[in-house]
Amino acid sequence: MHKVEKTLEEWRDMLDPEQYRVCRLAGTERPGTGKYNMTKTPGVYHCICCDVPLFDASSKFDSGCGWPSFYGPIGEQAMVEIRDTTHGMIRTEVRCSTCDAHLGHVFPDGPPPTGLRYCINSVCLQLVTADGERV
Repeated sequence: MHKVEKTLEEWRDMLDPEQYRVCRLAGTERPGTGKYNMTKTPGVYHCICCDVPLFDASSKFDSGCGWPSFYGPIGEQAMVEIRDTTHGMIRTEVRCSTCDAHLGHVFPDGPPPTGLRYCINSVCLQLVTADGERV
């Protein structure tokens, strides 16, 4: 897999301010505000930074947490997990394995078949439908 590496300045030029803050500085969007939070459109969610497929829409579910939630990534190599101890919590951060974009966190309280809930910021994603439309 080809690793995408850019300087922070290159990322800043490429992304809008909110995408940059969340993806490159490990921020988070406010709950319930993300464009894909309630989306039911079939397709594949790609990384906004490098366009690598991350999640199939069929794995998306309504967790009620305020962010798009998925029970599993499109492939085991799609992302990496990192122990996150910020904000007085112990969580597992997920990042795109291709470009190291912060995506969100994964929790062990999801539905079958995995029992996982990938809680992902909408600004980190780009939904691509089966006909190639970017929503």
